[in-house]
Amino acid sequence: MQPPKRARVEKSSSAECQGMICSGRRNVFTLNKSKHRGCEFAFSDILLLLFRRLRTVDTHGCSIPKITSQPLSSNRWLPKAPRQGDSGTMSIQDGQGKGTLDVAHYFDDEGIPAKIPYGGTSSRNHLAFKYYDEDQIVRGKSMREWLRFSVCYWHTMRGVGLDPFGGGTISRPWEDGTDGLENAKRRLRVAFEFMKRLGVPFWTFHDRDIAPEGATLAESGKLLDAVVDLAVELQSSTGISCLWGTANLFSTRRYMNGASTNPDAHVFAYAAAQVKKVMEVTHRLGGQNLVFWGGREGYQSLLNTDVRQELDHMAAFFRMVVAYKAKIGATYQLLLEPKPKEPTAHQYDYDAQTVICFLKTYGLDKDFKINIEPNHTTLAGHCAEHDVVMASKFGMLGSIDANTGVAHLGWDTDCFMADPQQTTLIMKTVLEQGGIAPGGLNFDAKVRRESTALEDMFIAHIQGMDAFAKGLVGAAALLEEGLLPRMVAARYASYAEGFGKRLAEGQASLEECEAFVAEHGEPRLVSGSQEKFQSIFNTYA
Repeated sequence: MQPPKRARVEKSSSAECQGMICSGRRNVFTLNKSKHRGCEFAFSDILLLLFRRLRTVDTHGCSIPKITSQPLSSNRWLPKAPRQGDSGTMSIQDGQGKGTLDVAHYFDDEGIPAKIPYGGTSSRNHLAFKYYDEDQIVRGKSMREWLRFSVCYWHTMRGVGLDPFGGGTISRPWEDGTDGLENAKRRLRVAFEFMKRLGVPFWTFHDRDIAPEGATLAESGKLLDAVVDLAVELQSSTGISCLWGTANLFSTRRYMNGASTNPDAHVFAYAAAQVKKVMEVTHRLGGQNLVFWGGREGYQSLLNTDVRQELDHMAAFFRMVVAYKAKIGATYQLLLEPKPKEPTAHQYDYDAQTVICFLKTYGLDKDFKINIEPNHTTLAGHCAEHDVVMASKFGMLGSIDANTGVAHLGWDTDCFMADPQQTTLIMKTVLEQGGIAPGGLNFDAKVRRESTALEDMFIAHIQGMDAFAKGLVGAAALLEEGLLPRMVAARYASYAEGFGKRLAEGQASLEECEAFVAEHGEPRLVSGSQEKFQSIFNTYA
């Protein structure tokens, strides 16, 4: 066995990187702290340090050497290790080790209980629920049935705190820094251990979240199958089910001009083939929904875009999805997720009303419903609960990504929802439509970049679950006591009988309206009483 190659440590250049590894050539690295000068480090040791730190330094032109030749695919946050193949993607043979089967110690070592308990409102235990008692009956159903909580894989298991201005800050002990199959399987075991302790019944995923991308479409499919094999076993052993699956059609540069709306038919075909595989594995996992979020389905400029052709192509794509769903015998609900912008300047699925219009225009409204993400709703200039209400009122609310944004910011921050006013309004809508099944409340939310402790993962979900449990109880009381609904009905009482009823039923004419005004004169002013409504609502929220 040959000794490891050594890395020469040279005096730092003018760039100051505060003691981090700040520049590198092949087998040559520079450290900035004077106490390290003259030291030698094994190349493997430096790589291990990089992977464990999960950081990318880019300060004053000083950066860590690239560790991947390919843009990030499913995982927008995690630095990737070198992968086999000339295109920078890993081989199907990579990472065939069994990995660590016992993953409980990752949480045991941090003092996380085997099951997050219900402590009640008097509890001061930050690892206990204050409001969420899964067996508590509310309006004839348990909280567990009403709320149908789900953990998302991408933020929870793949997020490391990257943002546009800095590298990752979060290091998880189960990660080995590679994009291999062994690491993917270990990560999946940890995810199910996390969800089991949290007590959530569902999980959601993108294809490239749970499995690495291969050098070819077929190889990617084999890698995905290998991870799904394990997911089937873990679902069976834990009782946790798949709420929904989705295809990542936005991260890799292949889809920089869109997927189903791409001007290149070759890219369209690739996206369709990728979705075909996701439909199959979601069906195999017993997924109850299949979601489509068009992150690149839009435009940056109208100058180079034929918007009608792109929308026609997107509709054709979804008709193919409907046909293949029937062919494989899948029963999951198909969902579109609106977002007005980011990453494109304008996305075609702008908000709930835009999506409803699209579906009805192309005759797809009987095949799809809508997955609402409140943070996306606020980006469209609405209040967080607007799209939930709008989709529900038109019978199109299928599921909810339970998150929110920061009110004074203009981008997608994916915060855990903690405002009981928001959760009460959302749960009021869910109760009014009789539930959210087969959809659920999926925590498409992430801990903050500065929240690096392992317990933060649990605390964030606990407070989110408590917020919705509190909202459920408040909304149930509001509806049962009926004061606010009666006040709303009173505002529209003039349409309940007489001439107003004929108007509401579409039986009156413009001439009749003119005659009515001639007979009754100027209408009286009636207060909207918004402050009164808000005051009453506050007693429940």
